[in-house]
Amino acid sequence: MEELVFGLVRPENDIHTLGISAVGELIEDCGYKVVMGDANVVHSIIHLENINQRSFLKKWIDENSINRIGFSYRLDPKDGQRLFGKFYSFLESEELLLKDGGSIHDVFFAGLPNTTKLIEREYGNEILTFIGDETPFETLIKLNIPKNRIQSQLLEGAKYDTFRLDFAQDLIASGKHNFFKPLSRPTYKNYGSRKDTLAQRIKYQKAHTDLPLTRVHVGPYSENRREAIDEFKNWLKTLSETRFLDIVSIGTSQLSQSKFGEDWGNQPNGGGVPVNSEAEFIEIYEASRPMLIRTYSGTKDTQRMAEVYENTINICWHALSLWWFNKMDGRGPHDVKTNLKNHIETLSIIARHNKPFEPNIPHHFSFRGGDDITYVLSSYLACLVAKKIGIKEMVIQVMLNTPKYTWGVQDLAKARALLSLVRELEDDSFKIYLQPRAGLGYFSPDLEKAKIQLAAVTALMDDIEPNNPKSPEVIHVVSYCEAVELATPTYINESIQITQLAIQEYRKLKTSNLNMMGEINKEVEPRQKYLIETVKSIRQIIEKEIENPYSYEGLYQIFKLGILNAPQLWECRDEFNKAIQFETRLINGSVVLVDKEKQPIDVIEKVRNAFEQL
Repeated sequence: MEELVFGLVRPENDIHTLGISAVGELIEDCGYKVVMGDANVVHSIIHLENINQRSFLKKWIDENSINRIGFSYRLDPKDGQRLFGKFYSFLESEELLLKDGGSIHDVFFAGLPNTTKLIEREYGNEILTFIGDETPFETLIKLNIPKNRIQSQLLEGAKYDTFRLDFAQDLIASGKHNFFKPLSRPTYKNYGSRKDTLAQRIKYQKAHTDLPLTRVHVGPYSENRREAIDEFKNWLKTLSETRFLDIVSIGTSQLSQSKFGEDWGNQPNGGGVPVNSEAEFIEIYEASRPMLIRTYSGTKDTQRMAEVYENTINICWHALSLWWFNKMDGRGPHDVKTNLKNHIETLSIIARHNKPFEPNIPHHFSFRGGDDITYVLSSYLACLVAKKIGIKEMVIQVMLNTPKYTWGVQDLAKARALLSLVRELEDDSFKIYLQPRAGLGYFSPDLEKAKIQLAAVTALMDDIEPNNPKSPEVIHVVSYCEAVELATPTYINESIQITQLAIQEYRKLKTSNLNMMGEINKEVEPRQKYLIETVKSIRQIIEKEIENPYSYEGLYQIFKLGILNAPQLWECRDEFNKAIQFETRLINGSVVLVDKEKQPIDVIEKVRNAFEQL
């Protein structure tokens, strides 16, 4: 019987490799050979009009005995259709397809929804298409992988994810969320005033309901700056009057963050609300009453911008990224060390104003291929720094589904490990609030499917601290439409309705499925324990080897030594060559640091070696 061999290719102008790599790993885990197109292969796909490039590509397919081939392109749809058309014509003309006597049985295409529609319209059922919203299990089934070749761990992991998706599908099909009413807003002395705080809002919320506060990140954009701000104010009034939303996070533009108060001239704004004066922030604050309000940190004058946010919008909590939002990720003008110094100084300002701090950090490592230990460790280190400086309250954001092929049980292990570690730091003067959210790239462009996904990920959030009916305190609601279009107040309110109802109904479902929940917890516990023990061991090594680890110099050294990993870092790769030294791989639905043979490495030993080499 012919053994399946998958070839996975992309044109060289598309640098999006995370999805194609993840699919390759899934197939390999089922015991099949996967051949990834290297630099020469992806170059040849762009130049198929050249006879030498055609010969090279044909030879690559023949020599590797490829009989299933996948083509990925996630840029412009028309370019995607054109490039795939050239590739498919090449396969036909060289008689490589089974229908022409060749060895290739199936051809797959993965790309943006609009591209896949064009491909489907042109080729019909000849080409199997993927838009990237498939679960790992769905992906393998669509690829016609026999169930008996799918790893038992994946089948077990899929049980929990399927359980939540089935619940979510029934919930959305019922339409009950459309009738979910806004919660009654508890009023108290400082409610909606400049003396209002997150702590007060949480306290009074908990006294009246077990459901969390809701926060959204929102903001329209227009080339006419004044029109954009006026429209945003109208959105805020609508959100305030409809009373579903508790906390609004202003989606300010890149220029607002990097060049606030300056003359922008004709510089590109990059989307978002183009706020450029303190008076405009005050206008936004007034329009948002009585919601709590917050916004992005500045990326240049971080310290000054923290004071601006205090004086204008009474920011309910600040978020800083420490190692991020600088030259390394193209979001700010500073080098990493200067950025760390500014953020440490800004933390002192936040502490002086007695405001909470959100470490907007760990998912940025995940975006660059960071492993689960890096995710937990980076946020834990930020909490240690904040407590040392005098911050009294932390908002711990947990971004789930990042990467989106992560299994739900592994998301739970990661979230519970982080919460366990930071809750050990709690005392009378240091408080933790949990704020989970869906992943940035999680939602399907199919809006009905996206609603189901929103309900399913909300159920996952409720399982992070299952024995605490008052957890989470805050949910960052990502609107289900965001894979397709900007979230308007209508989408935002419906997403909140889905979220709050999903928590209510899921809690009822769990009481009649105690055995299922017990199995899930047993599956989560070993990974959770490993993450906790590993991060604690790394902390001990750091504190032993670095004289002042929680200073900006110490945090810089931690990253430079590769204690935190970001293998897919684009910029500053020479400066942080130790952080990109090892690749990561999805193993049993978790992100693991691996060696050249794709085997997991001993992370603690790696940390010890880093200091020994130093």
